[in-house]
Amino acid sequence: MKVTFSTIVTYFFRGLLITVPLAGTIYIVISFLEWLDSLLKFRTWGVGIIVILVSLTFIGYLTSLFVARSFFEWFERLLLRLPMVSLIYTSIKDLMAAFVGEEKKFSKSVLVKLNSENEVYRLGFITAEDLSLLGIHDLIGVYFPHSYNISGNLYLVPSKNIKPIDYENSADLMKFIASGGVSELLLTENKEQEYGEDLL
Repeated sequence: MKVTFSTIVTYFFRGLLITVPLAGTIYIVISFLEWLDSLLKFRTWGVGIIVILVSLTFIGYLTSLFVARSFFEWFERLLLRLPMVSLIYTSIKDLMAAFVGEEKKFSKSVLVKLNSENEVYRLGFITAEDLSLLGIHDLIGVYFPHSYNISGNLYLVPSKNIKPIDYENSADLMKFIASGGVSELLLTENKEQEYGEDLL
């Protein structure tokens, strides 16, 4: 079997394609777990993570009890009265609630026309439809995630420039945007049924 230079290069890039995402993911996960474990100083690795997970679950259980819930509500009101602390607390709380709360924020995916002259569009998520408290009545808050970055920008755009997207998997769309459009969009369960019906 004759092995050419181009064949070796092909094998190299195949190995690169498999190894780099896997190694990067493992590195990030392990780094996060080590940081989490380091928050509580135990000699045995992993004990800190278990203690934190159990503690968070227990606190979640306590919030379902009336007495404990009243205490947490009182403590939250106390935090909200402190100038700088209230800003940090509410920002982090709202961000967490947007991802894991009962009313998730990143669920309304839209296509936004940014430039009327050059037909430039961006994918985003509606996060604020009512801006009347700011004296704004004709704009909607849309969050645009950055590609290859864990960040994004909030734009206020006219509602006429916004087009809802008939795509239900917000997490999949977020991954698509964050990867710069490289990640493949998958058919949702409802779309698979519609697609199957069209074939019939």
